[in-house]
Amino acid sequence: MNVESIVRWLAAIGVPGEVISIGKEADNAWCLLRVEESEEGGPVWEVFWREQGNRYDWARFTNEQVACHYLFGRLAWSQVARGAVGLLPAPA
Repeated sequence: MNVESIVRWLAAIGVPGEVISIGKEADNAWCLLRVEESEEGGPVWEVFWREQGNRYDWARFTNEQVACHYLFGRLAWSQVARGAVGLLPAPA
């Protein structure tokens, strides 16, 4: 999973597109940004909820895939918690 595919994966589990912002900060959205180079020379990815100009639940990663999986996990859990996704029925 990467920034090109995460929106499709989140849509597949019913996460509305308006609560996700990839590549730029947006209020009332989960943001996934590539922000700067790390000390090791690679990119740094940040994931956070932004509301009224403030960042909440901020996390930072040096790997794009890890950042995307973190965001997917946060939002998949919220879908499970509200009953939008769950276990498939057992085969008859």
